Amino acid sequence: MSPITIAAIKQQSGEIPIVAAIHAQLQSRAVRTTKGGKPYFELVFADSTGNFSLKIWSDSPIYDAAEKLADGAILRLEAEWTQNPYGVNPNNLAWHRLDESAIADFLAGDPETRYKQEADYAEIQHLCASIRDPRLHGLCAHFLTQMGDRFRRTAAAKKNHHARRGGLVEHVAQMMRSAAALCPVYPRLNRDLLLAGVLLHDCGKLWENSYPEDGFSQIHSLHGEMLGHIPLGIELVNKLWNDLLATPEAEAWKSIKPSTEATRLHLLHLIGSHHGQYEFGSPVLPRTPEAFALHYIDNLDAKMEMVYDAYAQSTEVAPGIYDRVFPLPTNLVKPLAHFAPSDN
Repeated sequence: MSPITIAAIKQQSGEIPIVAAIHAQLQSRAVRTTKGGKPYFELVFADSTGNFSLKIWSDSPIYDAAEKLADGAILRLEAEWTQNPYGVNPNNLAWHRLDESAIADFLAGDPETRYKQEADYAEIQHLCASIRDPRLHGLCAHFLTQMGDRFRRTAAAKKNHHARRGGLVEHVAQMMRSAAALCPVYPRLNRDLLLAGVLLHDCGKLWENSYPEDGFSQIHSLHGEMLGHIPLGIELVNKLWNDLLATPEAEAWKSIKPSTEATRLHLLHLIGSHHGQYEFGSPVLPRTPEAFALHYIDNLDAKMEMVYDAYAQSTEVAPGIYDRVFPLPTNLVKPLAHFAPSDN
């Protein structure tokens, strides 16, 4: 039985079981307690396409094996898979350790996901190259040179949207495409500032949601846990900015308007305000057109990813109506097909 991806399991499973194998890496393991006081394990497994959690009850024949699993273990999971609004469920689950050859294939990642992320990264480079302000152009180039490898293996979130290695590249590329498309519609937007802000708005997640080079299990870091990605992003951008100020090219910036300091401050504001609300973690609310645009572009792309993921993994409870998938607030309805003109 050839293995399929986690994304494929979410797309193909439903009320009727499908028999399939997955190659996946143990991302986390937590001991929980039922209302009756019995312990169970919640295991999160991941591959290059995403992750899902499994509950292993204390009366399961594999409960002891789950307790002995090494952190980051790469396994072949075989089961009859079903799915409900709360997630994927395995029946008759069994797992086996992979040999070295299978592990190497697994760590190479799903070819389709890898190809998409490579194309998205190339588009990010292209759009950054189109920035005319030499300070913002230099900053974006410096970021990609210094942090590009880590950027390419970072997720956009721990769950809900683009929660996979390289997911941040996918998220940023789509946001940059949206920003570039919006600027001609709203020509008073500062395109250079907005594109730079999109690239760097989540750069603190390089410590909050990063992955190792040889695995799909997110790294937990003290900096990410104790500071969060917005303060980390502001600190990183200030550091990279100061690097550029120490170069000979920065001497010419003294005569550029708007001033270098104003440009830095506006960019930092985009990072600080992009969540849009205090209760969602922003230390400051949007106060400029670019800040509002960035916030809504970010929110739109996250929501679209969640919506399309929900269609892929949800059960159709009635013709054209799909079960609600958290964190979306309601059931989804089948989208209207594109207009197809008649050949006549």
